[in-house]
Amino acid sequence: MQVENKKEFQPKIVAFCCNWCSYAGADLAGSSRLAYPADVKIIRVPCSCRVNPMFILRAFQRGADGVIMCGCHPGDCHYTTGNYYARRRMTLLFSMLDYLGVEHGRTRVEWVSAAEGVKFSTVMNEFVEKIYSLGENVRLEDLRCKES
Repeated sequence: MQVENKKEFQPKIVAFCCNWCSYAGADLAGSSRLAYPADVKIIRVPCSCRVNPMFILRAFQRGADGVIMCGCHPGDCHYTTGNYYARRRMTLLFSMLDYLGVEHGRTRVEWVSAAEGVKFSTVMNEFVEKIYSLGENVRLEDLRCKES
């Protein structure tokens, strides 16, 4: 009888959060003791427009199963128009990811203000649930940096 060593799927999720709104929303969620999964690794960026699409592609290359970008609501950006640039870049990136064969549900853009800790928690829980339903990201497996 052969025993299989099958681990339970633990997704790797990267969240790029703008310093002025989304990161503060995550902080509010934490200080309000609102739960969201520990699978989410937050990277703080000065503004959502500073998220280069290459960062997201690199996250997938390094083994991320899902990537979410959170920024200020359009019109409320600390840098005036940063989130408009981010929105345009992400639209182009989504079409490139479709071309590469990455499921659309593996990436997401959300606008979360500093006062929306509940929304941050809800969005992260929904996103993690979606990634669990999609399973491991095997499409870019050949691009991943594997340890020998």
